[in-house]
Amino acid sequence: METPQTPLEFLRRARKVHPYRQAVVDGELRFDYATFGDRCDRASAAWARLGVGPGDRVGTISPNTHQHLEQFYAVPQLGAVIVPMNYRLTADDFVYLANHSGCVVLCVHADYLELVDRVRDQMTTVEHFVALEGRADGWLIYDDLLADAPPTFPAADIAETDLLAINYTSGTTSKPKGVMITHRNAWSNSVGVLVHWHMTPADRYLWTLPMFHANGWTFTWTVTAVGATHVCLRKVEALAIYATINREEVTHLSAAPTVLIAIANGPEAERKNLRKGVKVVTAGAPPAPATIERMEGDLGWHITQVYGLTETAPLITICEPLPAHDALTLAERAQIKARQGIELITSGETRVVDEQMNDVAADGQTMGEIVARGNVVMKGYYNDPEATDKAFAGGWFHTGDAAVVHPDGYIEIRDRFKDVIISGGENISSIEIEGVLLRHPAVLEVGVVGMPHEKWGESPNAFVVLQPGQQVTTEALRLFAREHLAHFKVPTGFHLVDELPKTATGKIQKFVLRAGKAGIAAQ
Repeated sequence: METPQTPLEFLRRARKVHPYRQAVVDGELRFDYATFGDRCDRASAAWARLGVGPGDRVGTISPNTHQHLEQFYAVPQLGAVIVPMNYRLTADDFVYLANHSGCVVLCVHADYLELVDRVRDQMTTVEHFVALEGRADGWLIYDDLLADAPPTFPAADIAETDLLAINYTSGTTSKPKGVMITHRNAWSNSVGVLVHWHMTPADRYLWTLPMFHANGWTFTWTVTAVGATHVCLRKVEALAIYATINREEVTHLSAAPTVLIAIANGPEAERKNLRKGVKVVTAGAPPAPATIERMEGDLGWHITQVYGLTETAPLITICEPLPAHDALTLAERAQIKARQGIELITSGETRVVDEQMNDVAADGQTMGEIVARGNVVMKGYYNDPEATDKAFAGGWFHTGDAAVVHPDGYIEIRDRFKDVIISGGENISSIEIEGVLLRHPAVLEVGVVGMPHEKWGESPNAFVVLQPGQQVTTEALRLFAREHLAHFKVPTGFHLVDELPKTATGKIQKFVLRAGKAGIAAQ
């Protein structure tokens, strides 16, 4: 009587229970769950006609469109594996990902057809190139394939330990690694999210987070699980977000802190009229308490921080509110909400350990590495046993994140271990310094890194983006930091920059800052 734990069950149920409930909004298009499910089935049938079967890889290069969302069901229904690619990468990157994963079909949005066309002959395993939107010579057309496909497909016998997706890491220090996510990984993450962050069939989820990023943090399936509505957003810009939230009566969204900063600092006239009560999950980098306070105080939104990695499908902790938090001030709650929190009920076990794998003291001060094991942890890195063995040393997945444990058991990240600044023998958290500087009214964004120092070996340096129309001297920023930080933590260098280098998912590329390539405008 056992059935596999797979997110494909979510669509089966949604079609049965909510066939006429709105499933997808994409611009002017509206699909109910019956129609959405039929489109996914016909896409499966189309891929099967092209020879796609169990274990085959199907790659996607697309922003958040309904065609892209359909592939998260159409591909795995065949027992095949979806390979969502970061659409902001270069042509050479696409060649590497397609060849490394062994894609046999590559689905590409209209905006990237020309880019891929230039390197098609280098993609040695791809047999069929499909235009998800638009038309171009030598490309199969997605809408034509669906129109010609039957409503049924050869169903695969799927085990929950089968691969569902290969998600590639950002590859900031080496070649990207292919994270192998199973059906059980994705199912466990989706169910865990819904236990802690409630959604109902009446809710409407805005796609500000890229679907390619860890399968949209599995919200590609989580929203469907409750019969809620996917609201697609193709370009993540403050005004587009405002307009879509109000027009589509959005209730939920996920976003990296950089997107929250953009929302919180958009044009005031539009921001004042923004829908209240929107529930937000944020991850990707620790949000500053000042950002949380602004979102909850000024906008009346509800911010919940989660934490995880692509390798953990991706979420392993959530900063779950406790009854005791209700008595705190907004500023005090924001400080707690900036923590990564406690384990999700389905994620497994998460610890913070020292180099001997002993749990660190729950004193809010002693740093260790976050390690995890459980049903959300990846199967391994595709075709990379050495990296897999290293990641799973001692029987736990090693995150590389440095954190402390507070007396209440809540975990708080202090840095990536590679980003911890060791100055004069003292460990300094770049995240702590960033959080302080973001409280300055003139500061929009900030990235802090360690740079060589003649006396201290290395010392903190702050790269600061100012709010539009604001001016402040680097000396004023130094004095502000001195008021709120221990002396040895105050950056020795402040650099005003026009923007910070970021990955496609909003993480600051600190290796670029260290290399001095941020377009520094010294004062």
